[in-house]
Amino acid sequence: MQATFCFVDVAGFTALTATHGDNVAADLISRFRAAVDGSLGGDAAVVDMIGDVAFLVADDPERMLRSVQRLWRSVLHEHDFPLLHAGLHHGDAVLRDGRWVGAAVNLTARVAAHARGGQVLATSAVVAGSDQVGVVARSIGPTSLRNLIEPVELFEVDVVVGEESSRTEAIDPVCRMRVFPDSARGHVRHSDRDFWFCSLECVARFASEPSVYSVR
Repeated sequence: MQATFCFVDVAGFTALTATHGDNVAADLISRFRAAVDGSLGGDAAVVDMIGDVAFLVADDPERMLRSVQRLWRSVLHEHDFPLLHAGLHHGDAVLRDGRWVGAAVNLTARVAAHARGGQVLATSAVVAGSDQVGVVARSIGPTSLRNLIEPVELFEVDVVVGEESSRTEAIDPVCRMRVFPDSARGHVRHSDRDFWFCSLECVARFASEPSVYSVR
């Protein structure tokens, strides 16, 4: 059976948990799950959600791209919310006992693992119909992925373009939370670079070991 698969998760979740603790991490997961559920709109469905990772499936690439686009838009201006990253692929898999199994699922996971914070990566099977959704896809070339013999051509997909993505943002170097300079709770200039922070706790940690956090 052919379907479009997507793994999306929270970038820097381990660093966030280590910095702010389990309660903040649990609250963030609740917000993430609510954002995922609210973004599907009947186009995609949640196969599973484990911790900070959501596994989604849709009938075709266009439906999945619409769902991912809504998800990105829903968290675009969320304060104290980390970047998400996602990988998408369309191909054959087997649905058995409520579980999707197959090479297409494995490839999707590899693509997602290669994406950096804020990035949506997809295979050529997904981006063929991207124009119909109003997203922009550009090739990053053949890419070596873990446990795959042959490189796979990947595309970076801009699911949010134009005025929606124009607000300046930064990443807290300590907890990896996304912050906006105009509303950040702290700012430090170190080695001719500017750093913004989500909390005074992160400012203090940075100040104690700037050489550790400024290289991220």
